Amino acid sequence: MKLNFSKNTSTRVKNRLKNKVRIRRKLSGTPAKPRFCVFKSSKHIYAQLIDDVSEKTLFSKSTLKLKSVGNCDGAKEVGKLIAEAAKEKNFSEVVFDRSGYRFHGKVKAVADGAREAGLKF
Repeated sequence: MKLNFSKNTSTRVKNRLKNKVRIRRKLSGTPAKPRFCVFKSSKHIYAQLIDDVSEKTLFSKSTLKLKSVGNCDGAKEVGKLIAEAAKEKNFSEVVFDRSGYRFHGKVKAVADGAREAGLKF
């Protein structure tokens, strides 16, 4: 995966994307064990399950339609929602992809919510 930055890209974003590439070299989702990817914007949290073999997103959830948006409570709720959807599709184990973010705060809340709902990673 090649990274192209514009001259206005901040060093914080550049470093996160470099970390993301380094992490993605080691992680891959399979049809039996999909990749659980998390993305944070300034207002919302997005999570999706991806099958990297067929290069398809199985399903995704976000805080766009939830009342608690962009905070740790909303992130935990997204984790629970994605775990329930995974259980319906008979996925019990996933590979967690933090997308270059540190594993604390909102990213950790998504993971904790998914674990509480019974998803293993």
